[in-house]
Amino acid sequence: MQKVSKIFQYLSATSGAIWLGAELSRIMLTFYLFQGNHFELKPFISDGFLQAIFYIQNPLLVVTSVAYSLFFVSLILFTLTTALKLRANGWLFIIVILTLTLAPFEFYLIYLDYKILTEVFYNTFVPKSILGMVITRFKVLGSFPLIHLFAFMAMIYLSIFQPFKKNEN
Repeated sequence: MQKVSKIFQYLSATSGAIWLGAELSRIMLTFYLFQGNHFELKPFISDGFLQAIFYIQNPLLVVTSVAYSLFFVSLILFTLTTALKLRANGWLFIIVILTLTLAPFEFYLIYLDYKILTEVFYNTFVPKSILGMVITRFKVLGSFPLIHLFAFMAMIYLSIFQPFKKNEN
């Protein structure tokens, strides 16, 4: 592999790992706010507590947005610059197909996260409005973040063990 290709491979692996950790943290933090499936806040959460939670959650929103965008771009550039052929390396083909298929949904969630960020930092802070945006984010795509996490774990498995590799001999 060329040096440029290795750099993109490293960038995609690193940014993907950072995205995975930040996404897991954000999901756990957000789901901890609610009880049940009806998005009712837990009884001990007040408006002041919500403000602190949203300020804590904002760095996670930024990290997930930047890390996923960097992962997406670097994976595409790695695929374009590598000497590996998609036809001979099924594992890479599956990773690229999963990434391209799931990317529009993830970029839509990044757009919703951007709206939450601007509401917290640049507008008057109204916790109920921001909470409504968070609930809308969950209701729009439902369990997509979990599906994306499992798909990303499958990508990690594929990149480590590299199955579906065509033998050239």
